[in-house]
Amino acid sequence: MSVFDAALGRIFDNPAMAVAAVWISATTSEERTIRVMRRAPDRITEFGAAKLFSDTMIVDARVIDLPDPRPGDLIVMGAESFTIQGEPMRDRDRLIWSLDLRPS
Repeated sequence: MSVFDAALGRIFDNPAMAVAAVWISATTSEERTIRVMRRAPDRITEFGAAKLFSDTMIVDARVIDLPDPRPGDLIVMGAESFTIQGEPMRDRDRLIWSLDLRPS
């Protein structure tokens, strides 16, 4: 484990930075407890001359904790359940997944 991996572990273990979640595979029903960092940026979509603003939910998860997320898998955080939509994206260093979620 590199120093950078260890630092990421400390960030994801910090309760002020990340929350506990459960990942549930859509194909095998496998469950795994993970930690995620939530982001909810507004997304701007242009349609002709109109600009549409929409809420989004994106979470970051460590690749070491969640090796193979797929569209359709569930992420449950507390009482909220979300479905992964679109292809998960890894960061440049291949350490963090960014998962685009929609409410289930």
